[in-house]
Amino acid sequence: MAYAVLYSRALDGLNAKLVTVEIHVSGGLPNFSIVGLPDTEIKESRDRIRSAIAMSGYTFPARRITVNLAPADLPKDSSRFDLPIAIGILLASNVIRAKCNIQEYEFAGELSLSGNIRRINGCLAIAFHASASKRKFILPIDNLAEASLVLDAKLYPVNSLNQAIKHITGEMEIATKHCQFDDIKVANYYANLDFNQVYGQIQAKKGMEIAASGRHSVLLMGNPGCGKSMLAERLITITPKLDMHSAIESASIFSIANGAFDLNQWRIPPFRHPHHSSSVVAIIGGGSVARPGEISLAHNGILFMDEMPEYDRKVLESLREPLENKRVSISRIKYKVEYPADFQLVGALNPCPCGNYGHKYKTCKCSIEQVNKYRARLSEPLLDRIDLMIDMPYLEANEMQNKELGESSQDILKRVISAQAIQLKRQGKLNYALNNNEINQE
Repeated sequence: MAYAVLYSRALDGLNAKLVTVEIHVSGGLPNFSIVGLPDTEIKESRDRIRSAIAMSGYTFPARRITVNLAPADLPKDSSRFDLPIAIGILLASNVIRAKCNIQEYEFAGELSLSGNIRRINGCLAIAFHASASKRKFILPIDNLAEASLVLDAKLYPVNSLNQAIKHITGEMEIATKHCQFDDIKVANYYANLDFNQVYGQIQAKKGMEIAASGRHSVLLMGNPGCGKSMLAERLITITPKLDMHSAIESASIFSIANGAFDLNQWRIPPFRHPHHSSSVVAIIGGGSVARPGEISLAHNGILFMDEMPEYDRKVLESLREPLENKRVSISRIKYKVEYPADFQLVGALNPCPCGNYGHKYKTCKCSIEQVNKYRARLSEPLLDRIDLMIDMPYLEANEMQNKELGESSQDILKRVISAQAIQLKRQGKLNYALNNNEINQE
């Protein structure tokens, strides 16, 4: 046969759209071309594929080879198409013959020059959509752990091109496989953080409990050393674990952005703490190949912005739409990508540039104009999207020296879970997601 068709997937935001890999081998001068909006990484795969086939013990056909990645109007990036293209070339040139129905499989994997298969990014999203399409998925063995999060996926991990070929030709059957996860290890991920480590600030702690219960965005203001950052960092310890759908969604974003997902964080809400020097692209997302930014990495979790007025004004203003719409759209000339951005914003700021405004024992060196200018860096439209504002007082010496522990995070978490259960039973969603009509309902 001079023609072969295999299936793979291209990432479009969180979606992994089906890509039909068509290979045609014909007579004529030897040539190897790839069409269908491939990026540079895919075009460079020609040399990797040629070497991998030769090192796997097969003869690369000295003929005219045309590879089409359809649909042609969908941009394609990444080296994940190496594996299906290599297998398709061998099938189309009759070097190998498939003993199975090749249409029942999807393929993804980067080839090394030696024929080994390296890990790819976005494997979790691909596994999820392959499972939804009722197809089996041949993937790099290094991606097996994250792909195993899709419980009903039929996964066939391989470590080399030769192993994948032998499974297709029936010489060696690869058993479908899933990894098992250690729930105890996951549960102790934030074991070193606890609310009882923060002395005093009873009102602020109650405010953080309310914020966790309704997933409300919150702004903490107080003098340096009053515990703003400590409280913000411990909010994650009173936030309930994610349900399976939300966990898969968050893990897929990390897989796309970082090439892998840390299994130690499975079902734990993300906690992102970007530096105040971060750019708009780093926070919102973008780049030549649009990648998710911090607000998408914080999806279903918390985005903590310490020293909030120190962020660039453009960064702060760019948060307004995602806070309202719970998603972000990144547009390029040829395509548009949309990422979810349903995050809980936690901001912290001092009352003035020097931090001593309103301090009991220290004198503020800032003028009224400087104080007003500093606070004006947070615009009214942005503040309007923040539900709770907590003023944290300066801690007296006796409060700092009081060794009596307050409530633990586990005690507070039980109340948060109970409060969220009431909200879900009453209105089917948490309080932060209510619209105007729903708020007015009795």
